[in-house]
Amino acid sequence: MIPVRDALADLADEQREFAELLAALGDADWQRSSAADGWTVADQVAHLADTEEVAADTLTDGPRAFAKTVPRYATAEDFTAAGCRRGDGLTPEDLTAWWDRAAARTRRLLAGRAATDRVAWGFGMTAETFAAARLMEHWAHGLDIRDALGLPVDETPRLRRIAVLGHSTLSYALALARVSRPQGRSLRLELTERDGTGHVVGPADATDVLRGPLLAWCRVATRRSRASPTAPGATTDPGTPAVPTASTAESRMTAEGELAQLALLHARAYL
Repeated sequence: MIPVRDALADLADEQREFAELLAALGDADWQRSSAADGWTVADQVAHLADTEEVAADTLTDGPRAFAKTVPRYATAEDFTAAGCRRGDGLTPEDLTAWWDRAAARTRRLLAGRAATDRVAWGFGMTAETFAAARLMEHWAHGLDIRDALGLPVDETPRLRRIAVLGHSTLSYALALARVSRPQGRSLRLELTERDGTGHVVGPADATDVLRGPLLAWCRVATRRSRASPTAPGATTDPGTPAVPTASTAESRMTAEGELAQLALLHARAYL
């Protein structure tokens, strides 16, 4: 059995940084609007705590497993909103403790799984991909908080996992957007870190290429173009980042080919 060792270590590091972010918040910060329109910072933490509980129960086939819980709601958005409301009235300390307990339980359970074990999350995925998906969720919601508070966003090696996830989920993202994937087209990502280190995701003989900064692609893949939560025309759907201002992640990417252009418009690494 090959355990989910590396992916789990990255998840633990991402969650450690998220905990440090929460510890640095002032009491007033928790009720401030985040970069996801309609959500406060407290909502972000409640959402992660709630979904970590669902993640843990999914790994044990518990009562709140994904396949048992999400169908109880009319839409996925209703499920997400209900999770946020579970945090209403909790103090910052209680919210942090709730999230920390739930996240720790998920990590403990993942530690006992093989990398190729199947996890019944969404359409199903390997345990290794599931760990990367939980990492992506924490990074994206942490990004919402950092952007709203004007905090810097570090570029870590963990972003490579999000980059791969954004590439591997492209067919799902296009189907969700009701956009047909062009026949005979494939995509390669050519991404660059701030220090100039390059990363390639996808086949060397791909018909289409998307080039740009690693961080910019991760923003695109999680639909987190930097924006003000009060930008004119901002969406009213809770949990969706506001309409981007002129300086967007998309503008830093270069798309060559129809599939690359569609990826820039519709990539979505989360369910």
